[in-house]
Amino acid sequence: MAGALDARGIPSYPDKLVAEVEGDIEKIERRPVVTQVRVKYSLKIPAGKRAEAERALNIHEQGCPVAMSLKRGIALSWQAEIVEE
Repeated sequence: MAGALDARGIPSYPDKLVAEVEGDIEKIERRPVVTQVRVKYSLKIPAGKRAEAERALNIHEQGCPVAMSLKRGIALSWQAEIVEE
């Protein structure tokens, strides 16, 4: 996510991008397995950069190795709260 924002002139650090992540673990065949991951991003962006931030959010999964790995067997969802400063 940070790279997609930085490429669009939106700083992602030190406190501009925060991610809250939670997941579900279920027993499958008597073994614990992660079955779902949910990510909630909080973004603080410069005024006038909302369209660029939304574009970065919409394409970030395609370039994220973690997302690509999880999608093979774990449901992955995300949402974002964007605040223009």
